Amino acid sequence: MHRSIARTVLCATAAAALLAAPLVSVAAASANPAGTGLVIAEAFLKGGSANQPFTDKFVELGNPTDSAVSVDGWSVQYRAATGTGAPAVGKLSGSVPAHGTYLVQMGSNGTTGAALPTPDAVTGLNPSGSTGTLVLSDQATALSLPTGSVTSGTPGVVDLLGYGTSNTFETAVAAAGTANSVPDGLTRTGTTGTTDTDSNAADFTLGASITPENAAGETGATPTDPTDPTDPTDPTDPTDPTDPTTPAEPISIAQLQGTGDASPYAGKAITTDGVVTAVYATGGFNGYTIQTAGTGGALDLTTHTASDAVFVYSSATAGSVAIGDAVRLTGTVSEFNGLTELTVPTAAGLTTLPAEGVVQPVPATLAFPRTDAQRESLESMLVAPQGDYTVADNYTTNQYGEVVLASGTKRLLQPTEVARPGSAEAAAVTADNAARKVVLDDGASTNFLTAANQSIPVSWLTQGPVTVGAAATFGRPVVLDYRNDSWKFQPTSPITGATPAADLPASFSNVRTAAPENVGGDIRLAGFNVLNYFPTTGDQLTGCTYYTDRDGDPVTVRDGCDARGAANADDLARQQVKIVKAINGLGADVVSLEEIENSARFGQDRDAAVATLVAALNTATGKDTWAYAKSPAKVPASEDVIRLALIYKKDRVQPVGASTILTDSAAFVNARQPLAQAFAPVPTKPGKGKAPKPSAKDTFLVIANHFKSKGSGTGADADQGDGQGASNNSRVEQSKALVAFSTAMQRQAGTDKVFMLGDFNAYSQEDPVAVLDAAGYTDLGPTEDASEWSYVFSGLSGSLDHVFASPAALGTVTGVDIWNINSVESVGLEYSRYDYNVTDLYQGDVYRASDHDPILVGIDLPGVTAPGDGGDPGHGGDPGNGGPGHGGNPGHGGNPGHGGGTIADALAALAALIAWLRSLFG
Repeated sequence: MHRSIARTVLCATAAAALLAAPLVSVAAASANPAGTGLVIAEAFLKGGSANQPFTDKFVELGNPTDSAVSVDGWSVQYRAATGTGAPAVGKLSGSVPAHGTYLVQMGSNGTTGAALPTPDAVTGLNPSGSTGTLVLSDQATALSLPTGSVTSGTPGVVDLLGYGTSNTFETAVAAAGTANSVPDGLTRTGTTGTTDTDSNAADFTLGASITPENAAGETGATPTDPTDPTDPTDPTDPTDPTDPTTPAEPISIAQLQGTGDASPYAGKAITTDGVVTAVYATGGFNGYTIQTAGTGGALDLTTHTASDAVFVYSSATAGSVAIGDAVRLTGTVSEFNGLTELTVPTAAGLTTLPAEGVVQPVPATLAFPRTDAQRESLESMLVAPQGDYTVADNYTTNQYGEVVLASGTKRLLQPTEVARPGSAEAAAVTADNAARKVVLDDGASTNFLTAANQSIPVSWLTQGPVTVGAAATFGRPVVLDYRNDSWKFQPTSPITGATPAADLPASFSNVRTAAPENVGGDIRLAGFNVLNYFPTTGDQLTGCTYYTDRDGDPVTVRDGCDARGAANADDLARQQVKIVKAINGLGADVVSLEEIENSARFGQDRDAAVATLVAALNTATGKDTWAYAKSPAKVPASEDVIRLALIYKKDRVQPVGASTILTDSAAFVNARQPLAQAFAPVPTKPGKGKAPKPSAKDTFLVIANHFKSKGSGTGADADQGDGQGASNNSRVEQSKALVAFSTAMQRQAGTDKVFMLGDFNAYSQEDPVAVLDAAGYTDLGPTEDASEWSYVFSGLSGSLDHVFASPAALGTVTGVDIWNINSVESVGLEYSRYDYNVTDLYQGDVYRASDHDPILVGIDLPGVTAPGDGGDPGHGGDPGNGGPGHGGNPGHGGNPGHGGGTIADALAALAALIAWLRSLFG
């Protein structure tokens, strides 16, 4: 099985951690003089600065025990000296050998120094060299750390090092670091370097001896260290002619690779010949690939069982080779987290061969292999991908410059979106996802969000939109390799956002839509998650901590207060522009809103936030277009800081009675209580006649919903491992309570036409949806062969957002569309994420207004014959989005365009209007 380093994702909502049991038991942070658990043994935190021996910062873990200790599901975490919020997380995998070490490579301050020995984990952490807190944790999610002395009992903490003036430490802080230009690091004291007395001050010393060592025993040492094994005066120097050595065995690359997951020559010194096909002298890979001359082309994977290429890890020689060079290499074979490597530590291991008579390898031309065994037979080879590829995920594109692709024309799907949890069909979807997933990388390990790299333009996004669902077309060959638990296509040299589009190995189609599809109908309903829209910004409160952009400016609230949205007015303005354009662009007449501020929590009128949004919507339309359903007299005794709301176009629909919130159900103690409001169309009022009172048959009921999330739950709500996530039991109970609430609200409103909209936090085949199906409601969301879903999580598409229609309501539905403007776009386009890199990704448009996509439904009500919405220019305020005959009513939108329309449509509608006038005036 392949194992690898999981890259750090700074957004805490990225994924739930799966914790693997260690091979031996390790206690939480407490004094450990007996040496019974892992410790932080060394911390070098100035990598890359002037005069430093190594380019990268590192933490070295030590294992004093007699057994290997697994760190799968573990992490190293860092929090700034004065921080009180969640630390940044760097995930670990693999194990620390008995009485051995484990090397965690971190960020860099520059380019000075030598490369570290091959690290056992690579993280995006970039600790201060002088003061801060480092934590070894047995969980992969951010800890909730107290300040002060942390010596025992803190869940998740295995060992902790506070240094300098840090507010978090074991008993007392370790010494402060010196200037970044002074080469030194923190090393654990004691003869074994693993003694732990529970005092950082006593256990760590600041010194100039910096000795990184990985789990394989490969070491690096400070060049000035007199015991440096590379010092030519050292009598034990391995180049000493009296030093016995094992001759390198000459073999082919195919022999080196073998036919299995691991090389049969792992740990052995070998010599092999090849042609350089890709060079990664910069960007962190520190190496290049070579391939046997004349190989590649049209391959039959039933007979081609061993790869003809290998990755060469060699910072010493990567700058000395070029694509097309014929070379002979001598080095040691190893398996690094699933990738077979040949390590060439010095220039002496490289010989450039004559180019004459060397047949250059050519890209393998074949569709993406569906099995690991077939991919292994191509590992590190040059390939020209054949067939269709579709963008499946872009979540980490703005951080690591990688794009997840799916072979074929379909996205990767959440299994429970199309199959019942735990079923054979769901397992088949999981297997198909694995068979089709490949990551398009940028030939580098650059973390574009770290301070050291924020000046480098981020790959892919700078050249244009990279949207989930877009087609990827390859114009240049790539290298197939395995890194970070994924098979990847690497360009043949590192790329960045400054690379001309013509030089990129792939391009993407533009699948963005300027408006939703025409869903028809007299009235349109929509659901919209507005991504924590909070007019109460963080700077209006005390205690808030923030996520900051590359300039250190706060952009969105992180912790410490009840606000969840923008940090200040400027950030709110950017967020609001996108939300307003998206809602007005929907062309909906009634919109349910999720994740909008509950202003009552801030001592304001409960409706203050929704009133602010409505005012912004009206300013954008230039008239008094929108209103909101006012809060009822009876509201829940205890509410979340986010709530539900309903807004509507005043000249299209009117509320019938007051709104109602479900206040007496225990099912919603951990979620937002549903909000119900009945509506009826507003007829046009021509001449001086009195408009008829809306008929009960035209009244419809809308219920807004936001169920419990999948992120947490214990006991009956614990994740059952069936794909439905945590708190599924709560969501099932919420579905049951919603059915009863809907029945009561139908009686109250005198209508059996009900639409239940919102974020149900359940995919289409999960238990909460099954409850609503069994109660007679129809999910109007995507069908099995659909190409649109409302959400993308971990590279898998599905719909958490739904509209459920009662049988009577279903008969009025004319069309449904999920407008893919949010979930399919990079998170880097959000109002709070756009300025983490030198490339300013913000645009004041609809794209990435939220993380969920809105769903739009058109309905025809039998008694509605009103001619449009009073002649507004464009359906929803945009010219052309609508048009005569849109849904069968002349002038709905006021302009020809989206939805079209014919003279016959207009004449038919005019006849209907005349008939209505006759009925009105006799």
